[in-house]
Amino acid sequence: MVVSLDIKNDMSPKETKMLIGYARTSTTDQQAGFDAQLVELETYGCERIFKEQVSAVASRGELDKAIDMLRDGDKLVVTKLDRLARNVMHMGELLQQIEAKGAGLVILSLGSETVDTTTATGKLILNMMVSVAQFEREMMKERQVEGIKRAKAEGKYKGRVPTAMRQADKVKALVEAGVQRVQVQEQLGISKASYYRCLSG
Repeated sequence: MVVSLDIKNDMSPKETKMLIGYARTSTTDQQAGFDAQLVELETYGCERIFKEQVSAVASRGELDKAIDMLRDGDKLVVTKLDRLARNVMHMGELLQQIEAKGAGLVILSLGSETVDTTTATGKLILNMMVSVAQFEREMMKERQVEGIKRAKAEGKYKGRVPTAMRQADKVKALVEAGVQRVQVQEQLGISKASYYRCLSG
């Protein structure tokens, strides 16, 4: 008895109903990169493109609208992974939302490849990348914890130095040079409270 496996069918993307693009840059001064994303999405054939210029950690209303618009058989298209997700956990959450609608995700440039999660290969590649990134993150956390434990045992760990306090010498030098408090704060990017902590430290 011969069993035939239709691998070609498994590797091919499902029939697409609508391509919905999403473009994002962090700030308005990245206009060239923003325009480049729009050109790529239009060239790929996106019928509707949602776009916004906000940081990765900010609320992204246009992305929510793009995902909400997805229907069974549609695909959300982005130029690069970092235009879509802020971290590994966020990527996993977004992928779940997209797949729950029966839709797929297309990343036009992931390394040197275009990845389509409606294909077995595309989904495998993305899941592997997410898993590896998560693994590396957990390993870094473990090494950090072990390092802190070792430093505490040797009496060397004093906790994290507040970022502003690292500039205490600069603050004092500027004050001694006659620079006003407001100017010192603006130049070093510190708050009023941090300014006084640096002087008293």
